[in-house]
Amino acid sequence: MIELEGVPELIDPVMVAAFEGWNDAGDAASTAVAHLDREWKGEVFAALDAEDYYDFQVNRPTVWLDGGVRKITWPTTRLSVVRVGGEKPRDLVLVRGIEPSMRWRSFCNELLGFAHELGVEMVVILGALLGDTPHTRPVPVSGVTSDPDLARTLDLEETRYEGPTGIVGILQEACTHAGVPAVSLWAAVPHYVSQPPNPKATLALLNRLEDLIDLRIPLGELPEDARAWQLGVDQLASEDSEVAEYVQTLEEARDTAELPEASGEAIAREFERYLRRRDGGPGPGQTPGGHATESGDAGSYLRDTSSGRTKPPKPPKPESEDESGSDRGSGSGPDSGPDASGPSED
Repeated sequence: MIELEGVPELIDPVMVAAFEGWNDAGDAASTAVAHLDREWKGEVFAALDAEDYYDFQVNRPTVWLDGGVRKITWPTTRLSVVRVGGEKPRDLVLVRGIEPSMRWRSFCNELLGFAHELGVEMVVILGALLGDTPHTRPVPVSGVTSDPDLARTLDLEETRYEGPTGIVGILQEACTHAGVPAVSLWAAVPHYVSQPPNPKATLALLNRLEDLIDLRIPLGELPEDARAWQLGVDQLASEDSEVAEYVQTLEEARDTAELPEASGEAIAREFERYLRRRDGGPGPGQTPGGHATESGDAGSYLRDTSSGRTKPPKPPKPESEDESGSDRGSGSGPDSGPDASGPSED
C-alpha cells in the first residue's frame, strides 16, 4: 500500500508522464513535462527508489556542492502535482524521470499504485521519435490508445504496433490491464537534426496535450525558442547543398502524402479548433488563443554538428508509400524506437 501524506484531495486528476532515453528524441517529451512543472510550480511529493530500477553504470549519479558540502543526486523518477485554476479547475500529476534499467513491471505497478491512490482518471504518456519529416513543416503528433472506447471518444488511433518497445509502451499496456484509460502522444523529430533541444517538437506535444485534456497551457518562451530553432536549422541546411536537397525531397513527400487530408471535413475540424481557442487577439508568432504557429516561419538554435556530421540517407519516394500512407523507414512506429519512420503506433 502506498501512503501519500501531505497531498490534498485532487480534482479530476490526469497523470502526464515522460521518460528520458529511448522514447525521447530531441528530449522533446521530457522537456514538455518539465515545462508544465515549471510553469505551474509543481510540488514534488514522491520519488521512486533508484536502487530498485536503475543501473548506476548506465545512468550515473551526479555529485554537486551545496555550500561546500558534497551531495549526490541519484537518477530516479519523481512525481509532482500541480493545480490548474480557472472556471473548471483540475489537477495534473506529473511523472518525469529516466527510462528504468530493470524491473519494468514493478516500476509500472508502483506508478499505477500512485495513480489509484490519487484517483487519476486518465494517464497521458508523452514520447518522441526520429522520423523522415522535414523541419520546415508542422511537427506530426499522433495520439494512440489501447482502449477502443477512448479511441472513439477522443478520435484517436487504436495501436496495432508489433515489435520492440520502450517504457512508454509497457506503461500503456499496464494501464490497459489495470483498467486505467491511457493515451500516448508521439511527436516526430527530423532524424537529420536530432540533437536536443527541439522546442518545436515540445511545443507541438503541448498543443496536442492541451486539446486532449481541455486545459490552457501557458507556453512561456517556447514559441520564440521554436522560431529560433527553425531559423538555426534553415541556416545550417542552406550551407550544405545535399542537406538542402534532402529537405526539399522530404517536403515534397510530406505534401504529397497529406493531399487527401485537404478535405472539407479536415478544414472544418481545424476551423472548430480555431473557434475554441479564440479567447483574445493573437500575439507575435501566435494563433488566436496564445498558441505558437507550427508553420514554416515558426521554429532554440541548432547545435552545430558540422564536425562529424554524416550525410543523410536518400529519402523514400512518395510512390513507395504503403497503403496506410506512411513512409517506410527503419521502424514501424513509435515503439520501434527513436529511429522509427513515423508516429503511427505507440
